[in-house]
Amino acid sequence: MDEIPLSWLLSRDLDPEKYKVHFAVWNGIQHPIDVLATNADEWQGWNSWRSVNDDFNREFIFSVAQDKHDASLWLFGGIWEVLERRSEQQARSYTVVLRVDLMGPFIRRLYIRHKLSGRNIRRKMESVLPAMTVSSILEEPFAGDPFPGHDRINHSLADLQVVVSQARADWRVALESMKGVYVIHDKETGQRYVGSAYGDTGIWQRWSTYATTLHGNNVGLQELVQEKGEEYYRSNMRFALLEYWSMRTDDAHVLARESYWKDVLHARSLGHNKN
Repeated sequence: MDEIPLSWLLSRDLDPEKYKVHFAVWNGIQHPIDVLATNADEWQGWNSWRSVNDDFNREFIFSVAQDKHDASLWLFGGIWEVLERRSEQQARSYTVVLRVDLMGPFIRRLYIRHKLSGRNIRRKMESVLPAMTVSSILEEPFAGDPFPGHDRINHSLADLQVVVSQARADWRVALESMKGVYVIHDKETGQRYVGSAYGDTGIWQRWSTYATTLHGNNVGLQELVQEKGEEYYRSNMRFALLEYWSMRTDDAHVLARESYWKDVLHARSLGHNKN
């Protein structure tokens, strides 16, 4: 199928030489696509950030957020008009306003394909527009990754915090009425923590506690947060389900399986479990 140039979708009145394209990428803590989907004020902040250079030195910013799973896929984040430029570096020194009258219906719906070369994420629009194509247009604005299935969860704490903050119905319904044994592993060191949800506490409620407290009030994980810092913890600690059952399952079975997985994964001797 022939690619559709992005330029075909733009208004004839749009002058690329009045625009900078902001290719928002992961900042080491948050994925821009999650910020765009969940926090309008924070997303505006991303588009008002000045580095050392006066990058947003044109009238408009055409903002796109990089997809978490495909580096060449970008979700349209709106057109921002730059009203004021201040000289302070490494700060939100631009005053910007979202122009919903300019492609407003495409915000969080238009996916753009572009292979970004080099490290510069703020480009002159006329230089990159010829290589930008339309990938797809969603029926509804993007609101975050859908629930992948109980056996396909492999998400960072930062991902989990986004899901919980949105109270995503698909995730909540799938997890709130389930008991289970889960593992939290550090992708940098490979160390693991094994935990469980039992009693009246479903997996959704248990994981919501991690989203709020980071460590779920577990001693070993509290020590890790203190040692590594919150940013490291949110980015590197990943959650997965090892086993899951209905809420009718006897708690003794859940606890026995939790102990089994602690032994198998050496979560006590080489990981973060203290019991």
